[in-house]
Amino acid sequence: MNDKSELYAQTLKSIERLIDGENDLIAVMATAVCELHHAFDYFDWTGFYRVAAPGLLKIGPYQGGHGCLRISFDRGVCGAAARTQTTQIVSDVRNFPGHIACSSTTRSEIVAPVFDSKKNLIAVLDVDSDSLNAFDAADQENLEKLCRIIGERV
Repeated sequence: MNDKSELYAQTLKSIERLIDGENDLIAVMATAVCELHHAFDYFDWTGFYRVAAPGLLKIGPYQGGHGCLRISFDRGVCGAAARTQTTQIVSDVRNFPGHIACSSTTRSEIVAPVFDSKKNLIAVLDVDSDSLNAFDAADQENLEKLCRIIGERV
């Protein structure tokens, strides 16, 4: 197991311990984002966008600079993750058609969908980095695991 995988294992264990017994989605999201954001040096912005209406995401709990308040499913990396209901890894956001530049420092991004227990999309977890090629399969696997943990609480 590499250092990144070990750090994810510790962080996910910490998040699970902190949210044990909590079923308020916003409280769970806020706790998860705080733990993630402070555990990984290459996470520049970490947050959730909640499904607020058909085809529309609205900002949820986050850490970092200001995020976009609203994102439609047809725009940006978050919109693509929501629309396709699959994780998106973008090594260089400048090469992603329709990228929304909420922050001028973002260089790469990963966005994972969050489904409730009935398999309905309820949110996406968005992580930005100010480094190119910051995210890999280990990030995807562990962030998707966290999204399943969160979705099970709804």
